[in-house]
Amino acid sequence: MNFELLIPITLFICITYAIKIVVDARTRAKLIAGNGSEELIRTLVQAEALQRRHTSLRWGILFVALGVGFALIEAFGWTEITPGVVAVLLGMTGLGNLLSYAAARKLG
Repeated sequence: MNFELLIPITLFICITYAIKIVVDARTRAKLIAGNGSEELIRTLVQAEALQRRHTSLRWGILFVALGVGFALIEAFGWTEITPGVVAVLLGMTGLGNLLSYAAARKLG
């Protein structure tokens, strides 16, 4: 595998994430400095906390579904990448997304 290609991709992802963090922090700081109401700030913090929990839930369910998909591939003894293998992985990814959507709606 050509690992030299991963270095610029990883650098791009890190720079993009750092910019996102700085922009989010500046937005919060301007809200606080702009004498935003305490209720607005509390609502914003609660919404961010809820979003983080839902994101963790989504990734957890998605990875479990993909794990089940890989277990099915192993159980059937498929060793080559075929349309059937790709269909199982895509299907399990879709099922994981649907399950996370249902769980997020149920939680709130």
